[in-house]
Amino acid sequence: MSEQNRRAVFLDEMGLGPVWSQRTGAPQLLDEPVIADDSAESGVHMPNIRVDESMSSAWTDSAVQTAATAPQAALATTSATSVTEVTQMDWAQLKSVVAACTKCDLCKSRTQTVFGVGDPKARWLFVGEGPGRNEDFQGEPFVGPAGKLLDNMFAAMALKRGDNTYIANIVKCRPTDAAKGDRPPAAEEMDACLPYLERQIALIKPTIIIALGKTAALALLKLDPATPVSSLRGTVHRHADVPVIVTYHPAYLLRKPKDKSKAWADLCLAMQSYAGSASK
Repeated sequence: MSEQNRRAVFLDEMGLGPVWSQRTGAPQLLDEPVIADDSAESGVHMPNIRVDESMSSAWTDSAVQTAATAPQAALATTSATSVTEVTQMDWAQLKSVVAACTKCDLCKSRTQTVFGVGDPKARWLFVGEGPGRNEDFQGEPFVGPAGKLLDNMFAAMALKRGDNTYIANIVKCRPTDAAKGDRPPAAEEMDACLPYLERQIALIKPTIIIALGKTAALALLKLDPATPVSSLRGTVHRHADVPVIVTYHPAYLLRKPKDKSKAWADLCLAMQSYAGSASK
């Protein structure tokens, strides 16, 4: 099967037809802008991407992947590592420090740290919130149903996991609530972990960053926690002069499948921005 036909199959599986085509190396845009989100607090306009609004769903997901059981990782006690030291580390040093990190209380309940995965010279960097239960067991970001959805998003963009893509999170350990369920990371947890992500970004030197969800977007863009995702979509932001596109987290899209068409519009904007940045 040719790459073009393979991509068409994924788009058809997503319910996005007819097949979107690039005539000039970037997503085709209509002349008139539309509201980026149906939220009353949005107020942001974005290009109207040709998306079939009658679709019932996109990026359909398969059954939950069974998480492999991993042994409890031993927590190493290390002296505090300064931000300056982190900025000088290579990949091996950074991975070692992250694996032994005890800078916040998340280290007390983790199975293992989740460093990140993919091409260390990727042009596309995808950043999520933090590890969930499956990720904590397997030590890899975005596994299970949300990971399968992200893989389908990659396929629709003619990308794939590990090939010109890198996936990371704002925090490297799973945040849990009193009931042992997943929760967003606290401000102090993000502050402790962000230097590691900043170093990953510096080492990767991506052409574009995709912020998956509110937590990732606000942390990368250093915005007020009350800022809604709807107000950030449809705009090309910047982090250390790298274009940042904000879209919904795959876990959110599994709960709100009607918003998958909006996420596809975000990815089309990302491809347009990437094409412009890569050509410079």
